[in-house]
This record gives sequence, structure tokens and C-alpha cells, in this order.
Amino acid sequence: MIKRFIRRVLGLQAEGALRLGRDKHGLSRDALHPSAAKVCAVLRDGGFAAYVVGGAVRDLLLGIEPKDFDIATDARPEQIKPLFRRAIIIGRRFRLVHVMMGGETVEVSTFRGADPHAAEKDEHGRVLHDNVFGTQEQDARRRDFTINALYFDPATEEVVDFHGGLADLKKRRLSMIGDPDTRYREDPVRMLRAVRLAGKLALTIEPATRGPIRSLAPLIERVPPARLFDEMLKLLLSGHASACLRQLRDVGLHQGLLPLLDVILEQPLGERFVTLALAQTDERVLAERPVSPAFLFAALLWHEVLAAWKARQKRGERPIPALETAMDEVLDTQCAKLAITRKLTATMREVWSMQPRFEMRSGQRAYRLLEAPRFRMAYDFLALRAASGEVPAEFEAWWRAFQSADAEARQAMLLPETAPRKRRRRRRKKLPAAASQAA
Repeated sequence: MIKRFIRRVLGLQAEGALRLGRDKHGLSRDALHPSAAKVCAVLRDGGFAAYVVGGAVRDLLLGIEPKDFDIATDARPEQIKPLFRRAIIIGRRFRLVHVMMGGETVEVSTFRGADPHAAEKDEHGRVLHDNVFGTQEQDARRRDFTINALYFDPATEEVVDFHGGLADLKKRRLSMIGDPDTRYREDPVRMLRAVRLAGKLALTIEPATRGPIRSLAPLIERVPPARLFDEMLKLLLSGHASACLRQLRDVGLHQGLLPLLDVILEQPLGERFVTLALAQTDERVLAERPVSPAFLFAALLWHEVLAAWKARQKRGERPIPALETAMDEVLDTQCAKLAITRKLTATMREVWSMQPRFEMRSGQRAYRLLEAPRFRMAYDFLALRAASGEVPAEFEAWWRAFQSADAEARQAMLLPETAPRKRRRRRRKKLPAAASQAA
């Protein structure tokens, strides 16, 4: 009744949708990237509807510069492609069009339908296949959260809101579209998205949206590891990883994603180490400096490796073989959950395996370590360990000075050899065959 009254007062054209002018939201077409505005203009000139949609609209309304702009339209992929000089149709399950303009790529998708009865689901309610074209209203219903179901029309500078996303943005509230229990069962990754958006945008997850997460957390186990890894990477590289991980713990999603993370964070050294690693990562992301996912995962899993390494040494195993086995155990467990790529795990192993070598500050071993390809990353890891109190600060200070010193200063800094030298075995001279027989 209230919605009908609002529609009547504002002169809305579509039932269920609020079309709000610029005076109601303050968003101008000038805020769009020129490529996104151009794609919308070309689609309109072709006789089709075209809207900037989703995260880009949400971020612009919050005063955040979007990383990319997605376009939604009623045109089919085969109708979109001929309108642009450089465009390709991608995807098999659901076709999209990538439009290239200069160095930018704009993703254009056709409105998708939503038929919960026709969708193919598994026994837990997870949707396996339901990609069909539909109307704009159906497209909005398919989206996860109300703040992601906002459409901006550059031609009229109107925001089209089907589910109260603008009101939720003003209240800094995250609300699910539809029944949260059902929507989480359809796609358990939505629980991770809720955490990421709440942490990144400083939103409060409203009670009905938050309620089912803890009980449905086991459904995360059924998400393909590669997809889970991609979503966790987005979370950790959001620039608000610390806040996101706190949200993970608060809603009950932390266990199983990063094994034993809860136990690690309850250990004084482990908590300081992980907190420092996340804070440094957030700082680099927000400053638009490069971030290594391998370094971040190495930091998050280091204390798990460290615990396994110490346990093996207590059982009498030699240090280096014990470390190798500990790394294998942790990575085998983790990759079964998150499908961390081989390229990343190889780098993580290098960083971990170099840590004991920092204790060797004498002879040629120090020079060889300095020349190692991953030295800089491994040194940064050592600095993190020193800052958290895990290793003496003098280790980090020595290596910081050693790498910046000249050749003469480096030679003077080397510590005396303490390990006993291995005696070389003298080779016995071979006797001639005749002499050997006589002997």
C-alpha cells in the first residue's frame, strides 16, 4: 500500500520500481567513465535500453570510484555485437559481450530471468543452472543484495530501484533480496559476499540477512574450490581485509576457509603477526601499490606451518626436512579447500623455506641468500616476523643493513663461522691393475 502510494505520488511508470531523478540521489552522468557512457549511448541509439548497474552505481552513490562499470540492457548478445567495432561474445552458460574501447573493456549483459521453479538445483538448494534472458524487473530480482540492484540511466540521470536499495544505502544497511535462507542455499558464496561488502563499505548486516549464516556455513564446503579461492582473494584484497576477517569470525564463517585461523588468532604471537600482515596489505591496496597474493596467503598460513614444523622437530626430525613436510601438510589441506594456484603455492614455499636461512649470517651463505630470486619478499616476511616479536629484531636490522651496504662493509658484517667444517675425504689413488692383483 505504501509502495503504491509512493509510485502514485512520484508518477512511476513501472509497477514495483522507483524511478528517482537526480534531485533525489545526486548522481550525474558526468561521474561515469567515458567508455561506459559511450556504450550506453550506442545501445540507446540502436533502439535498446541501457543502464549502468550493480556495484558501480552503489559505489558512486557512496562517493567511491568504481573499479569497473557493468552495463545491463534488453538487447541480446547477437544484437549488441554488431553495434561496436571491437566487441566479442563470451561465455557458454550465459553469454556476455565485452566491448573494447581504447584500453578499457566494458562488460554488457542482457537482462536475466528468474524462475525459481525452472532452475536446476542440487539436494541442498544450490542453483546449478538457470541462465535465461528476462526483463529488467526479473534481472533485479536475481541480484543478491538490494544495494546491488540499482540501475542508473545516463540518458535521464534516473536511478531505478526495485528493492529499496537507495534507502538501505542511506542507512548503511545490507539486506538480502528475497528470503535469505533460500538465497544462501541457491548460492552459498553470497554469505562471503555479505561479509566482504559489510567489511569494505562499513555496512551493518540486517538481522534477517545475518541470521541464517552461522547455521548454513557448512554449505560453503560444497562450493567449487576455485570459485571459493576467487571470492576469498577479493575479500583479502578489498583494502579492508582486517574488517572482513573480523566479520568472518563474527558471523561464524571463518573455520574451514582458512584452517585453524580462529586458533591462530587466539595465540598472542599469531594474532599480532596476522593483524600486521592484514594491516600492511590494506595499506598497500588503498594506496594503489602492488600486492602479492602469495605473500598474503603465506602470512595467513605461516603459524600453521610453524606449529607443524616445531612438532616434527620435537619428534626428532631434522629441521629442514621437517619444514618441508610441514609445508606439504598445510598446503595439501588448504588447497583442498581453496584451490590456491600452483604458481602461488610455489612462491609461498620459497618464502617459507628461506626463513631459516636468515639465521645464517656468515661466509658465502649470506651472499647466496641475498642473490635468491625471492629474497626481497622473504626479507619482507622476516621483517613482519620481527615486528610481531616472533624473531629477534636484530635479524631484520642486520639483513636490512647488509643488503644496502657496499662490498667492503658486507664483508666486515659477516659473523664468524660457528658450525664445524666438514672434512673432505681424500680420494685414494687407484693402483695399476697388476699392482692391485699383487696386493
